[in-house]
Amino acid sequence: MAELLMPKATAVWLIDNTTLTFDQIAAFCDLHPLEVQGIADGEVAVGIRGLDPVANGQVSREEIRRCEEDSSQRLEAIGPAAEVPQRTRRARYTPVSKRQDRPNAIAWLLKNYDELSDAQISKLLGTTKATITAVRERTHWNTPNITPQDPILLGICTEAELLDAVRKARARAERAAARDEKAAQAAAAEKSAAAASAIAPDASPEQPQADATPVQPNDGAPPAAANPSDSGMTGEGGGPADVLQPEAAD
Repeated sequence: MAELLMPKATAVWLIDNTTLTFDQIAAFCDLHPLEVQGIADGEVAVGIRGLDPVANGQVSREEIRRCEEDSSQRLEAIGPAAEVPQRTRRARYTPVSKRQDRPNAIAWLLKNYDELSDAQISKLLGTTKATITAVRERTHWNTPNITPQDPILLGICTEAELLDAVRKARARAERAAARDEKAAQAAAAEKSAAAASAIAPDASPEQPQADATPVQPNDGAPPAAANPSDSGMTGEGGGPADVLQPEAAD
């Protein structure tokens, strides 16, 4: 199904001019049924003027009648009757009679499509970024008289151009959100790794090796010489001295 330009404004018109159910309108306008009910109760989309999808060529009167007769049916949108020619890559020319309406168109785009960048709005309406900033910050010289108005109805831009700009802006926003999510995941992983390394136990220091020589108990006796040569009693040939034996009696 073709994407609607102004789903809430279309829903307002369908609620006021048809007997379609909330589910049918929600499916056609890509809204939640509770949101459509809020529009019908005057709690949502307050002050939005209804947009006739039949006059815009988005749906036929016969299609609306068919769905009014059977609440289980869903509206099928139709495409534009003629292909819109591509605009050449040059500065947009705005007629003098329409230039005074550009602040109103800027205010409408800022209110309904805040995802559009200033460069896109400038390209769509043929205005300058300084004028867009002045309208946004309410410093424009004609701020008290500025009223948001649809640039398509004013004849400043076409529906196809606005849809293309909105599609590009949303794709850019999705890419930026994906990059931010990826960066956040990488930062969280790095932080988790740093925390894990900080709480890991340090390697235990080397313990001094115990002396392999066993300690002998000391009962008060002098320690025995480890080597007979240490006592100084050596005989000939370096052997131990002979023990003197008592002489036998004659």
